[in-house]
Amino acid sequence: IQIGNLISIIREGGVLMIPIMLCSIVLMVFVFERLVFLRRSRVIPRPFVRGVLEQLDQQQLEKEDAIALCDENGSPIAELFSGALKKWGRPAVEVEQAVMDTGERVTSELRKYLRMFNAISNLTPLLGLLGTVLGMIDAFNTIASADAMGRPELLASGIGAALLTTAAGLCVAIPAYAAFAFFVGKADQLT
Repeated sequence: IQIGNLISIIREGGVLMIPIMLCSIVLMVFVFERLVFLRRSRVIPRPFVRGVLEQLDQQQLEKEDAIALCDENGSPIAELFSGALKKWGRPAVEVEQAVMDTGERVTSELRKYLRMFNAISNLTPLLGLLGTVLGMIDAFNTIASADAMGRPELLASGIGAALLTTAAGLCVAIPAYAAFAFFVGKADQLT
């Protein structure tokens, strides 16, 4: 099997290369999205946190102004602050419950798309194996119908083409699993 360029690899690998390549494109898009979304400076902007806490501590900020400031910021930590501030003046149990409820929603946003990374890391090797099995069946059928006994080059080329899908599936699955592990750790750290 000549491995010259991506198009020839996809052509040689067969029809199951298409969903594997689609999975790789989806993976790249959402890895980029998660890298942008899970930046510490976006999730927990320190100047905002310091400013709000200092102004509340010095009683320079009223409840409504603080909530408006949090809503304007839009970061996950601002959403958490807003949930607590909406219960300002209530018993501590209500404030704590509001923080926990808002925290669950924020944590859910931080973990968004992680199941998709896991699904891609599990699905693409299976697609690759299916492509290999189908390619092997095709290779053996070619040998049987061409009366190719004693001609190992026909078998070797068919098996080589069949293994391309397994290699492609693994080439997508390994980075997908690495991204899944990285973003789980990042989300846990930020939480």
